[in-house]
Amino acid sequence: MINPFRLGSSGAVFIASRLWAIIRPSLAPGPKQERRPQAQRPARLFSVAADVAVQRTPAVEKTVKGAFMANKVYSNAKSALAGLTFDNMSVMSGGFGLCGIPENLILALRDSGVKGITVISNNAGVDGWGLGLLLETKQIRKMISSYVGENKEFARQYLSGELELEFNPQGTLAERCRAGGAGIAGFYTKTGVGTLVAEGKETKVFNGETYVLETGLVADLSIVKAWKGDHEGNLIFRKTARNFNPMMATAGKKCVAEVEILVPTGELDPDAIHTPGIYVDRIVQSTFEKRIEQRTVRQRGNT
Repeated sequence: MINPFRLGSSGAVFIASRLWAIIRPSLAPGPKQERRPQAQRPARLFSVAADVAVQRTPAVEKTVKGAFMANKVYSNAKSALAGLTFDNMSVMSGGFGLCGIPENLILALRDSGVKGITVISNNAGVDGWGLGLLLETKQIRKMISSYVGENKEFARQYLSGELELEFNPQGTLAERCRAGGAGIAGFYTKTGVGTLVAEGKETKVFNGETYVLETGLVADLSIVKAWKGDHEGNLIFRKTARNFNPMMATAGKKCVAEVEILVPTGELDPDAIHTPGIYVDRIVQSTFEKRIEQRTVRQRGNT
Protein backbone atom coordinates (compact mmCIF):
# COMPACT_ATOMS: atom_id res chain seq x y z
CA MET A 1 0.00 0.00 0.00
CA ILE A 2 1.34 3.43 -0.92
CA ASN A 3 2.01 5.79 1.96
CA PRO A 4 1.13 9.26 0.56
CA PHE A 5 3.29 10.98 3.20
CA ARG A 6 6.38 9.40 1.65
CA LEU A 7 5.50 10.94 -1.71
CA GLY A 8 5.82 14.47 -0.39
CA SER A 9 3.16 17.16 -0.43
CA SER A 10 2.72 17.05 -4.23
CA GLY A 11 2.18 13.29 -4.17
CA ALA A 12 -0.37 13.54 -1.38
CA VAL A 13 -2.28 16.22 -3.26
CA PHE A 14 -2.28 14.07 -6.42
CA ILE A 15 -3.72 11.02 -4.62
CA ALA A 16 -6.33 13.14 -2.84
CA SER A 17 -7.47 14.66 -6.14
CA ARG A 18 -7.80 11.19 -7.74
CA LEU A 19 -9.85 9.89 -4.80
CA TRP A 20 -12.16 12.92 -5.04
CA ALA A 21 -12.64 12.29 -8.76
CA ILE A 22 -13.76 8.73 -7.96
CA ILE A 23 -16.05 9.60 -5.03
CA ARG A 24 -17.69 12.79 -6.35
CA PRO A 25 -20.04 11.16 -8.92
CA SER A 26 -21.58 8.99 -6.21
CA LEU A 27 -22.46 12.12 -4.21
CA ALA A 28 -24.36 13.80 -7.05
CA PRO A 29 -28.12 13.92 -6.38
CA GLY A 30 -30.21 11.44 -8.35
CA PRO A 31 -33.60 12.20 -9.90
CA LYS A 32 -35.43 11.62 -6.60
CA GLN A 33 -32.87 13.52 -4.56
CA GLU A 34 -32.90 16.70 -6.59
CA ARG A 35 -32.80 19.64 -4.27
CA ARG A 36 -35.27 22.43 -4.63
CA PRO A 37 -34.05 25.87 -5.58
CA GLN A 38 -33.20 28.08 -2.62
CA ALA A 39 -36.28 30.23 -3.12
CA GLN A 40 -38.58 27.20 -2.79
CA ARG A 41 -37.12 25.98 0.46
CA PRO A 42 -38.88 27.15 3.67
CA ALA A 43 -36.84 29.59 5.71
CA ARG A 44 -35.49 28.09 8.93
CA LEU A 45 -36.63 30.19 11.84
CA PHE A 46 -35.19 28.21 14.72
CA SER A 47 -32.46 25.88 15.82
CA VAL A 48 -33.30 22.18 16.09
CA ALA A 49 -33.99 22.51 19.82
CA ALA A 50 -36.38 25.39 19.26
CA ASP A 51 -38.17 23.51 16.46
CA VAL A 52 -38.79 20.59 18.79
CA ALA A 53 -40.07 22.93 21.49
CA VAL A 54 -42.55 24.49 19.08
CA GLN A 55 -43.78 21.09 17.92
CA ARG A 56 -44.50 20.12 21.50
CA THR A 57 -46.40 23.31 22.22
CA PRO A 58 -50.17 22.69 21.96
CA ALA A 59 -50.94 26.19 20.74
CA VAL A 60 -48.75 28.65 18.89
CA GLU A 61 -49.32 32.07 17.43
CA LYS A 62 -47.48 33.83 14.63
CA THR A 63 -45.95 37.18 15.43
CA VAL A 64 -45.55 40.14 13.12
CA LYS A 65 -41.93 39.19 12.46
CA GLY A 66 -42.93 35.70 11.33
CA ALA A 67 -41.50 33.82 14.31
CA PHE A 68 -43.58 31.50 16.46
CA MET A 69 -44.12 31.66 20.21
CA ALA A 70 -46.25 29.78 22.73
CA ASN A 71 -49.77 31.13 23.17
CA LYS A 72 -49.95 32.08 26.85
CA VAL A 73 -53.43 33.60 26.82
CA TYR A 74 -56.30 31.57 28.31
CA SER A 75 -60.01 32.37 28.31
CA ASN A 76 -60.68 31.83 32.03
CA ALA A 77 -59.03 30.90 35.31
CA LYS A 78 -60.17 27.28 35.17
CA SER A 79 -58.54 26.61 31.80
CA ALA A 80 -55.44 28.53 32.86
CA LEU A 81 -54.88 26.02 35.69
CA ALA A 82 -55.72 22.93 33.65
CA GLY A 83 -52.97 20.31 33.92
CA LEU A 84 -50.98 22.26 36.52
CA THR A 85 -52.63 21.10 39.76
CA PHE A 86 -52.11 17.90 41.72
CA ASP A 87 -52.50 16.69 45.30
CA ASN A 88 -49.80 17.65 47.81
CA MET A 89 -48.46 20.42 45.58
CA SER A 90 -46.99 23.73 46.77
CA VAL A 91 -48.55 27.02 45.69
CA MET A 92 -47.31 30.60 46.05
CA SER A 93 -50.16 33.06 46.15
CA GLY A 94 -49.47 36.78 45.77
CA GLY A 95 -51.19 39.56 47.64
CA PHE A 96 -51.16 41.36 50.98
CA GLY A 97 -54.31 40.91 53.00
CA LEU A 98 -56.96 41.06 50.27
CA CYS A 99 -54.99 43.58 48.19
CA GLY A 100 -53.60 42.20 44.96
CA ILE A 101 -54.75 38.62 45.49
CA PRO A 102 -55.41 36.38 42.45
CA GLU A 103 -59.00 35.88 43.54
CA ASN A 104 -60.26 34.12 40.41
CA LEU A 105 -57.33 31.70 40.33
CA ILE A 106 -57.95 30.91 44.02
CA LEU A 107 -61.58 30.11 43.18
CA ALA A 108 -60.45 27.89 40.30
CA LEU A 109 -57.95 26.16 42.60
CA ARG A 110 -60.77 25.47 45.06
CA ASP A 111 -63.02 24.12 42.33
CA SER A 112 -60.24 21.82 41.07
CA GLY A 113 -60.60 19.76 44.25
CA VAL A 114 -56.83 19.41 44.73
CA LYS A 115 -55.91 18.56 48.32
CA GLY A 116 -52.93 18.60 50.66
CA ILE A 117 -51.67 21.97 49.38
CA THR A 118 -48.74 23.76 50.98
CA VAL A 119 -49.52 27.45 50.49
CA ILE A 120 -46.82 30.11 50.61
CA SER A 121 -48.47 33.48 51.14
CA ASN A 122 -48.17 36.51 53.38
CA ASN A 123 -51.47 35.63 55.00
CA ALA A 124 -54.39 33.24 54.58
CA GLY A 125 -57.07 35.62 53.37
CA VAL A 126 -60.15 36.13 55.55
CA ASP A 127 -63.08 33.95 56.48
CA GLY A 128 -65.09 33.36 53.33
CA TRP A 129 -62.72 35.01 50.83
CA GLY A 130 -59.30 34.62 49.29
CA LEU A 131 -57.29 31.70 50.64
CA GLY A 132 -59.89 31.46 53.40
CA LEU A 133 -62.03 29.60 50.84
CA LEU A 134 -59.41 26.85 50.61
CA LEU A 135 -59.26 26.62 54.40
CA GLU A 136 -63.02 26.13 54.54
CA THR A 137 -62.79 23.17 52.17
CA LYS A 138 -59.72 21.86 54.05
CA GLN A 139 -57.61 21.74 50.89
CA ILE A 140 -54.62 23.36 52.61
CA ARG A 141 -52.30 21.10 54.60
CA LYS A 142 -49.65 23.68 55.53
CA MET A 143 -49.23 27.45 55.49
CA ILE A 144 -45.88 29.26 55.17
CA SER A 145 -46.88 32.78 56.16
CA SER A 146 -46.05 35.87 58.17
CA TYR A 147 -49.49 37.08 59.32
CA VAL A 148 -52.68 35.11 59.83
CA GLY A 149 -54.59 37.16 62.40
CA GLU A 150 -57.67 37.94 60.30
CA ASN A 151 -58.90 34.38 59.81
CA LYS A 152 -60.82 32.60 62.57
CA GLU A 153 -60.99 29.32 60.65
CA PHE A 154 -57.24 29.39 60.27
CA ALA A 155 -56.80 29.80 64.02
CA ARG A 156 -59.28 27.02 64.75
CA GLN A 157 -57.56 24.55 62.39
CA TYR A 158 -54.10 25.41 63.69
CA LEU A 159 -55.04 25.13 67.37
CA SER A 160 -56.80 21.82 66.76
CA GLY A 161 -53.77 20.38 64.94
CA GLU A 162 -55.51 20.16 61.56
CA LEU A 163 -53.19 22.68 59.90
CA GLU A 164 -49.39 22.98 59.88
CA LEU A 165 -47.86 26.44 60.13
CA GLU A 166 -44.39 27.80 59.41
CA PHE A 167 -44.09 31.39 60.61
CA ASN A 168 -41.72 33.85 58.94
CA PRO A 169 -40.90 37.49 59.61
CA GLN A 170 -42.53 39.38 56.77
CA GLY A 171 -39.30 40.67 55.23
CA THR A 172 -37.72 37.24 55.53
CA LEU A 173 -40.67 35.67 53.69
CA ALA A 174 -40.34 38.19 50.87
CA GLU A 175 -36.59 37.56 50.60
CA ARG A 176 -37.07 33.76 50.68
CA CYS A 177 -39.38 34.08 47.67
CA ARG A 178 -36.99 36.43 45.88
CA ALA A 179 -34.06 34.13 46.59
CA GLY A 180 -35.93 31.11 45.26
CA GLY A 181 -36.69 32.95 42.02
CA ALA A 182 -33.07 34.05 41.69
CA GLY A 183 -31.70 30.54 42.19
CA ILE A 184 -30.23 31.35 45.60
CA ALA A 185 -30.41 28.31 47.89
CA GLY A 186 -30.10 30.25 51.14
CA PHE A 187 -29.05 33.47 52.81
CA TYR A 188 -28.14 34.74 56.28
CA THR A 189 -30.18 37.37 58.13
CA LYS A 190 -30.15 38.90 61.61
CA THR A 191 -33.95 38.90 61.75
CA GLY A 192 -35.24 36.29 64.17
CA VAL A 193 -31.94 35.50 65.88
CA GLY A 194 -32.59 34.42 69.48
CA THR A 195 -36.31 33.83 68.91
CA LEU A 196 -38.52 30.85 68.07
CA VAL A 197 -37.99 31.68 64.39
CA ALA A 198 -34.34 30.61 64.63
CA GLU A 199 -34.89 27.36 66.52
CA GLY A 200 -33.34 24.39 64.72
CA LYS A 201 -31.71 26.59 62.07
CA GLU A 202 -28.01 27.09 61.37
CA THR A 203 -26.46 30.29 62.71
CA LYS A 204 -23.17 31.95 61.87
CA VAL A 205 -21.21 34.92 63.16
CA PHE A 206 -20.19 37.69 60.73
CA ASN A 207 -18.20 40.67 62.05
CA GLY A 208 -19.21 39.84 65.60
CA GLU A 209 -22.95 39.60 64.79
CA THR A 210 -25.02 36.39 64.75
CA TYR A 211 -27.05 35.59 61.66
CA VAL A 212 -29.53 32.78 60.98
CA LEU A 213 -29.64 30.80 57.74
CA GLU A 214 -32.91 30.96 55.78
CA THR A 215 -33.58 28.91 52.65
CA GLY A 216 -34.99 30.14 49.36
CA LEU A 217 -38.52 29.10 48.47
CA VAL A 218 -39.64 27.55 45.19
CA ALA A 219 -43.22 26.38 44.55
CA ASP A 220 -44.76 23.98 42.06
CA LEU A 221 -47.11 26.79 41.03
CA SER A 222 -47.27 30.52 41.61
CA ILE A 223 -50.50 32.44 41.07
CA VAL A 224 -50.29 36.23 40.90
CA LYS A 225 -52.50 39.21 40.13
CA ALA A 226 -51.38 42.21 38.05
CA TRP A 227 -53.04 45.37 36.83
CA LYS A 228 -51.97 45.12 33.20
CA GLY A 229 -50.29 42.48 31.06
CA ASP A 230 -49.66 41.59 27.43
CA HIS A 231 -49.93 38.39 25.41
CA GLU A 232 -46.30 37.54 26.12
CA GLY A 233 -46.90 37.63 29.89
CA ASN A 234 -45.15 40.91 30.69
CA LEU A 235 -46.78 42.34 33.83
CA ILE A 236 -47.32 45.75 35.42
CA PHE A 237 -48.57 45.95 39.01
CA ARG A 238 -50.42 48.92 40.44
CA LYS A 239 -49.46 50.58 43.70
CA THR A 240 -49.98 48.48 46.86
CA ALA A 241 -51.12 45.48 44.83
CA ARG A 242 -47.52 45.07 43.75
CA ASN A 243 -46.53 43.69 47.21
CA PHE A 244 -45.48 39.99 47.04
CA ASN A 245 -46.59 39.39 43.45
CA PRO A 246 -43.34 40.18 41.54
CA MET A 247 -41.17 37.95 43.75
CA MET A 248 -43.60 35.06 43.69
CA ALA A 249 -43.98 35.23 39.92
CA THR A 250 -40.30 34.34 39.58
CA ALA A 251 -40.28 31.56 42.19
CA GLY A 252 -42.84 29.14 40.75
CA LYS A 253 -41.94 26.23 38.51
CA LYS A 254 -45.07 27.36 36.65
CA CYS A 255 -46.57 30.82 36.92
CA VAL A 256 -50.15 31.81 36.06
CA ALA A 257 -51.08 35.49 36.15
CA GLU A 258 -54.49 37.13 36.06
CA VAL A 259 -54.81 40.74 34.98
CA GLU A 260 -57.42 43.47 34.80
CA ILE A 261 -56.24 44.74 31.42
CA LEU A 262 -54.74 42.58 28.66
CA VAL A 263 -53.09 44.27 25.67
CA PRO A 264 -51.29 42.97 22.55
CA THR A 265 -47.57 42.33 22.83
CA GLY A 266 -45.59 45.51 22.26
CA GLU A 267 -48.08 47.98 23.73
CA LEU A 268 -46.51 48.09 27.20
CA ASP A 269 -43.72 50.57 27.87
CA PRO A 270 -40.67 48.33 28.43
CA ASP A 271 -39.44 50.64 31.20
CA ALA A 272 -42.74 50.22 33.08
CA ILE A 273 -42.72 46.40 33.16
CA HIS A 274 -42.23 44.94 36.64
CA THR A 275 -42.20 41.23 35.74
CA PRO A 276 -40.80 40.13 32.35
CA GLY A 277 -42.90 37.64 30.43
CA ILE A 278 -40.16 35.01 30.57
CA TYR A 279 -41.35 34.20 34.11
CA VAL A 280 -45.02 33.84 33.18
CA ASP A 281 -46.34 30.65 31.59
CA ARG A 282 -50.04 31.51 31.33
CA ILE A 283 -52.12 34.67 31.57
CA VAL A 284 -55.85 35.33 31.83
CA GLN A 285 -57.93 38.51 31.89
CA SER A 286 -60.44 38.57 34.74
CA THR A 287 -62.85 40.80 36.62
CA PHE A 288 -62.33 41.36 40.34
CA GLU A 289 -64.45 42.12 43.39
CA LYS A 290 -61.55 43.76 45.26
CA ARG A 291 -63.07 43.33 48.69
CA ILE A 292 -61.84 45.60 51.47
CA GLU A 293 -60.45 43.73 54.45
CA GLN A 294 -61.03 46.42 57.08
CA ARG A 295 -63.38 49.22 56.12
CA THR A 296 -62.93 52.25 58.38
CA VAL A 297 -64.99 55.41 57.85
CA ARG A 298 -65.96 58.42 59.93
CA GLN A 299 -69.40 58.51 61.45
CA ARG A 300 -71.83 61.02 59.93
CA GLY A 301 -71.78 64.40 61.57
CA ASN A 302 -68.17 64.12 62.77
CA THR A 303 -65.60 66.53 61.34
